[in-house]
Amino acid sequence: MNVWYMNGAGNDFMVLDARGKSLDHSRMAVELCKLTGADGYMAVDNSEIGDFKLHFYNSDGSRGEMCGNGARCVCRFAYENGIAGASMVVETDAGPVPGRRLTQSQYLVQLNNPSIVDTARKPGVTYVELGDPGVPHAVMEVPGLDWSQREALRPMAHALRHDPAFPKGANANLYAWLDDSTIRILTFERGVEDYTLACGTGSGSTAAALWAAGRLPGGVLTVKNPGGDLKLTVQGENGTVSALLLEGPTEIVHIYQI
Repeated sequence: MNVWYMNGAGNDFMVLDARGKSLDHSRMAVELCKLTGADGYMAVDNSEIGDFKLHFYNSDGSRGEMCGNGARCVCRFAYENGIAGASMVVETDAGPVPGRRLTQSQYLVQLNNPSIVDTARKPGVTYVELGDPGVPHAVMEVPGLDWSQREALRPMAHALRHDPAFPKGANANLYAWLDDSTIRILTFERGVEDYTLACGTGSGSTAAALWAAGRLPGGVLTVKNPGGDLKLTVQGENGTVSALLLEGPTEIVHIYQI
């Protein structure tokens, strides 16, 4: 069986075709992610509501509702393996996710719309869930944030990830404005229990939070992650999101045979 080692803006995954196979995904996630130090594991399966179903697991073996960069990578995996065409729909635990091939390496997915945008759970923090059941995110502005501060910010990020205000736990997204349509972000991810080089749903949740607060009037946000830039496009009215689009690079690093 082939296992593709892929990344989207540095967010890396082990990806395989599980159609017709009986696999212990949680165990395989732990074992395969240890092989490369990957953030997550993805298995493609048959779907009755989309072109294929995505089983997503974090590197610790816990199942995740969805992963934005993972969805972009799995769309490329599906296209290059003849599982889907250039436009496709991915069934995820958080709901269906449309995806599209833009170029050989650039892929776009429509993230699940936020089911929760809540500023009341913790002062200075916006809690966002994308999808239903949603991927939980805590979004917090840290003016002047720089990636060189990652270790100094680690206690804050870790505490935010485990804050009791968020019963499901949350990915902690710390950001700073660079201009009126660009932010720098640092994400501490649930299930990875560390910073990742990029987080698609984290970038999307931050864009949704800014849109809801009226701080993204143009609806287009460039999110600078340590692993690369992602483009978020928010569509909607009066702070309500009707579509949330994530665009960015994908890379096939290596194909393993196991």
